[in-house]
Amino acid sequence: MIHFIVHDENDSVGVIVVEGITAGDSLEGWIMDQQKDIQIQAKDDIPIGHKLAITDLAEDDTVIKYGTDIGRVVAPISIGEHVHVHNVKTKRW
Repeated sequence: MIHFIVHDENDSVGVIVVEGITAGDSLEGWIMDQQKDIQIQAKDDIPIGHKLAITDLAEDDTVIKYGTDIGRVVAPISIGEHVHVHNVKTKRW
């Protein structure tokens, strides 16, 4: 079962596509462009449609989703953590 989708292996996040992800779950992901599967353990509960870190991210790193810059990391993020407004901010303001 696919739990999250990543557009390209150079992205730093994947998008959760199922309900009920809880901390400790072993997740299966699919990298679309490379037709690859990856496995990550969730470190947080993550709602459907939200982002999951697939690489470690340091403060001030750029978050890449679907090959596009979606913001700046404002607090360190580890693989498997929920990526959302508490740890990423837009670069527009």
